Amino acid sequence: MTEEKKLEHYEMLYIIPNKFTDEEAIKVGDKVKTIITDNGGVITLFANWGKKKLAYQIKKFNHGYYQLVEFDVAPMNLAKINKVLRMASDVLRHQIIKKEIKTEEELARDKKIAEKIAAKSMEKKELDEKIEEKKIEDKKKKKMDLKDLDEKLDKILDTDDLI
Repeated sequence: MTEEKKLEHYEMLYIIPNKFTDEEAIKVGDKVKTIITDNGGVITLFANWGKKKLAYQIKKFNHGYYQLVEFDVAPMNLAKINKVLRMASDVLRHQIIKKEIKTEEELARDKKIAEKIAAKSMEKKELDEKIEEKKIEDKKKKKMDLKDLDEKLDKILDTDDLI
C-alpha cells in the first residue's frame, strides 16, 4: 500500500493548437491542470510560454501555445493522465518525463555554469562590436585614401608638364 502512495516528480510540456485565442488557451491549460489534480497529482510549477512557431506542421497547424507543468503524482496514475491527454482534442502534443528534484548544491552549480555562459556570451558580444567598429573605421580610411588619390590625380592632370 505504501508503494502506491509514493509520489514521483514529473514535468510535462504540451502544445495547444492556435485555433484557440490566448484566453481560450489559458482555459485549456486549466483543464489540463484539472486532469492532473483529479488523478491525485499536485502541481508544483506552471509556466505559459506563449504562442510559438512549431518546428513542423502538426495536424495542419503551424503555431501553438506551449505550456509547461511540473507535478507530483503516483506512478500508477500517470498512465491515466497520459491516456486522457492523448485523447484530448485540445492538446496537439504532450510529453511527460520524470524529473529529478535537484539539491541545493546542484542548483548552485547550475547557477554558476549559467553565469559563466552569460559572461562568455557578453565577452563575445563585446568582441563582435569591436570588430564591427574596426570594419567601419577601415571603410572610412579606404574612402579617405581614394579621395586623396583622386586629388593627386587631378593635380597631375592639371599640370602642363605632361607632354
